[in-house]
Amino acid sequence: MAKRAAPEVNAGSMADIAFLLLIFFLVTTTIETDSGINRKLPPTDEVVDPPVIKQRNIFTVVVNKDNRLLVEEELMDISEVREAAIAFLDNGGGQGEEACDYCKGKRDTSSSDNPEKAIISLKNDRETSYKVYIAVQNELVAAYNDLRDREFALLNPMAGITYTEAQKRYSDPRTTANEKAKLKPKLDEVKNMYPQKLSEAEPSKTN
Repeated sequence: MAKRAAPEVNAGSMADIAFLLLIFFLVTTTIETDSGINRKLPPTDEVVDPPVIKQRNIFTVVVNKDNRLLVEEELMDISEVREAAIAFLDNGGGQGEEACDYCKGKRDTSSSDNPEKAIISLKNDRETSYKVYIAVQNELVAAYNDLRDREFALLNPMAGITYTEAQKRYSDPRTTANEKAKLKPKLDEVKNMYPQKLSEAEPSKTN
């Protein structure tokens, strides 16, 4: 019996089909491309050395492990801290551009130049009582508030409230937006006169 010849495959038709499939996939396939947000990077700023702080503009308060208070390296009772801080902040010992025309202190040239430059540094030991530390901190904050109360009363004699009371009213969610708008510039003015610069250093460990 004679062998039947194998049918030939039309290679030309296969090539056409392959070409059409290639075109189809090229047309329908989408190629993902990375996209980003156009942003212009800020220019590199020159490294500026931090301003030099004069030692007389730093008021150091240290609470040691025995809960004893050292103010400017001298022992002091907590009841005296507020007045000592006020005397430092309100000293006004600066001259020329650093002079403070509203300060009512002794204007001692060995103490702070003006409230803008005056810094209170509070440091404690790791074994310091938390209660004592908070009490000292509260007295220092109270020193700022006492000075702000004084200036607020002088600038707003008809207000009938202190700076502290005005600040509480401003922070109260029940206060209307209109009243807050009136209080804000008055509060900001006094804050700028006596900015609170209370630096709390990392606790140290006494051996």
